[in-house]
Amino acid sequence: MMTGGNIRGIAGRALLRACVAIAAATLAGPAVAQVPAGPPAGPALNVPVGRGAAPPDFAGEWILQNDEDPGQPFLGDYLGVPFNDAGRMRSDTSAESIWGTPEYRCRPHSAPHQWRGLGGARILKDADPLSRDITTYRVQFWRSLDRPIYIDNRPHPPAYAPHSWSGFSTAQWQGNTLVVHTSHLKDGFLRRGGPQTSDLYTMTEYFTRHDKYMTVTQIVDDPVYMEEPYVLSTTYELDANTVVMMEACVTSAFGEGGGTDPHYVPHFLPGENTGLGEWLKDESWIPPAAVRGGAATTYPEYLLGSARTQYPLSRSAVSIREAVNAQSPRDGQVHVLPVQGNVYMLVADGTNITVSVGRDGALVVDTGGRAIADKVLSTIADLQKQVAANPHPNTCNGVQCDGLPGWASPSMNAIIASPAPIRPIRYVINTNASPNHAGGNEQFAKAGSFFARRDNPAAVIAHENALNQMQDQPGADALPIEAFPSDTYFHTFQKLSEYFNGEAVILYHEPDAITRGDSIVFFRHSEVISAGDLFSTVSYPVIDLAAGGSIQGVIDGLNHILDLAVSEYRSQGGTWIIPGRGRLSDVADVASYRNMLTMIRDRVNKLMDDGMTLQQVIAAKPTLDFDGRYGADEGEWTTAQFIEAVYNSLSRSRQTGGTQ
Repeated sequence: MMTGGNIRGIAGRALLRACVAIAAATLAGPAVAQVPAGPPAGPALNVPVGRGAAPPDFAGEWILQNDEDPGQPFLGDYLGVPFNDAGRMRSDTSAESIWGTPEYRCRPHSAPHQWRGLGGARILKDADPLSRDITTYRVQFWRSLDRPIYIDNRPHPPAYAPHSWSGFSTAQWQGNTLVVHTSHLKDGFLRRGGPQTSDLYTMTEYFTRHDKYMTVTQIVDDPVYMEEPYVLSTTYELDANTVVMMEACVTSAFGEGGGTDPHYVPHFLPGENTGLGEWLKDESWIPPAAVRGGAATTYPEYLLGSARTQYPLSRSAVSIREAVNAQSPRDGQVHVLPVQGNVYMLVADGTNITVSVGRDGALVVDTGGRAIADKVLSTIADLQKQVAANPHPNTCNGVQCDGLPGWASPSMNAIIASPAPIRPIRYVINTNASPNHAGGNEQFAKAGSFFARRDNPAAVIAHENALNQMQDQPGADALPIEAFPSDTYFHTFQKLSEYFNGEAVILYHEPDAITRGDSIVFFRHSEVISAGDLFSTVSYPVIDLAAGGSIQGVIDGLNHILDLAVSEYRSQGGTWIIPGRGRLSDVADVASYRNMLTMIRDRVNKLMDDGMTLQQVIAAKPTLDFDGRYGADEGEWTTAQFIEAVYNSLSRSRQTGGTQ
């Protein structure tokens, strides 16, 4: 019965697509640009026409009546999904036992599946206390986090801001329909049973209400894994006597396949998932080709079976390259993103710089390229003025106020009258020797000072292997001493000798990762980890084999980050991770990156076991399902270069008796 529902869903989705195709092309487009999203805000969209007129109210308890998704599809059932080859490969190689791993056990339903999950929906509303206009709808589902939908004309965050399971949603009224645009979504599953999404997809929804019924029409636009947007609808009924089920996450991880290894990543190698077509033995009337999905299979014309049939395919409104590049803009500017506690992320012409700002001064992790160092220093000085040296309005009067003893109004001198002087940059930490991360060392060291007096430069700290690599670079002999680390460490970790800005700062050596001298930096009270080039949201890791790098070292380093980091709730938030390049991330994002690299490592290993040469491995496309997101055919680091680095890394490990 479920399979029949899927086949009927093909025609249903095709009919629905015909109704909303024009709206999808118009409205899905703005939502993909990370800032701002949606059509231009204005009174014409958000204010109903006519005195006393009001749009329908969606607040209340809603129960799921019917939808086009059969619930739990069979393994390999991609009927109605407009997959491309990458989407099929990604879903074919996904193992459901991944949900038993530590980073997955508390993940909620992803945004595309939230409306279709069991348990109904509760919609709450927030109103402006003066105008009484609704400013936000908040949707609650069973196994999901609360989802706010803002109706107050606010812009979407920048592309380098974090992603979440429900994304960032804004809405506008078009007549009596609420049109919702959602960006900043994590990778997850399109529907249960295997179909996956990337983290570049956007979602446009249309909320309509007729009496006690609400229909949500959903358009999921994922250019990485789909040939065209995925369209479906869900119907709910208002029921004041029901209560949305809620679920606390208290489950424990279980060992499957990996035994007690907490870093084990369950997955299938390409072509080895033998369970994909098992269910077709009892449903032999379904064409196996249709089960594999694809945009053509979602149209009624597909039933004609003619090779000459032309399908009215729509296009994704998302430009993959623009979306990826926006997470790490190379525009010659410095962008500031507050992170947590004392820590800020600076996006400096494509490289991320971590800054701790407080009363003790500034600590900087990586200095970016030499050409942009002056702009970064100016930005840090502005941050110091705002955070630690800015005069504040007086909030206290009388002799009991904090301040100098004996004064009736100490705040006049301590706060109002004059700002405190800016404390210098005292520490600079290099996560590796790359000129993109250490190129500004000289300017930063000279601009800072370890002590309050300006007679000595800031301390520059790195692992000793990073210093050795810097000294071996071409032209190193001509550089001043301030361009190199003044302090190095050689143990597995190094703690600053005292609290800085109220917290412990710890450097951890990640051996044989990108290079043999990589470090990550943990701000223990702010709960922020600066990962350097070990982690990126815009490319495959740039492994430098000549400098001691290896694929296994990168995976081990990512596993170490996962061991240190803790999610706030439902595998989201908590410890923030600042990548060397790309958007601010959390545990789930690092886990996805680690999983990808583990899968690619195992695939290349298998091809090597089969006797393939490097060129044959590259031709086999072991990274196909991730290339749209992280790969490149040209530029500084191509997909072929990455595969070559993985291949040679594994070859070297085999020669030396490694375990990779």
